[in-house]
Amino acid sequence: MQLNFFSLVAQDFVMSASKRKTWVEKLNIDRKPVIEKADKDFAGIKAGQMMLIPTPKIVDAYMRQIPKGKQVDANTIRKDLAAEYHAEVTCPLTTGIFIRIAAEAAYEELEKGKPLNKITPFWRVINEKSPAAKKLTFGTKFLIEQRKKEGMSEP
Repeated sequence: MQLNFFSLVAQDFVMSASKRKTWVEKLNIDRKPVIEKADKDFAGIKAGQMMLIPTPKIVDAYMRQIPKGKQVDANTIRKDLAAEYHAEVTCPLTTGIFIRIAAEAAYEELEKGKPLNKITPFWRVINEKSPAAKKLTFGTKFLIEQRKKEGMSEP
């Protein structure tokens, strides 16, 4: 079942050349969280563990509640979400993808005029040295500026 779900997730986020989804559309995809048994060992998860596969909105909501000036890493998000949804672990692959989607959607909203205090504070999760930072379409300048404004030290 895990591979089937991952292929469904991939279908939701793969962009065709003719119909490219915005980051906000990717964030708001209509999907429910799934808890399933991992069928094999991967990324520190053991076969048989009950694994949460979150949604972009769940990851975004978690990121929105992080207080100003506080840094939280992806491992903490995964641990907290697993506990909240009564799973043993949270999928690291989808969590990472959804952190990026939340960041890209937030920046997209900012560029369209949404006030800074109304967007997801992704800079509290992504730091300039994290793998996700290298993938951001808008670069790291804004990320670094926001982290500095909130008094967050370099990783």
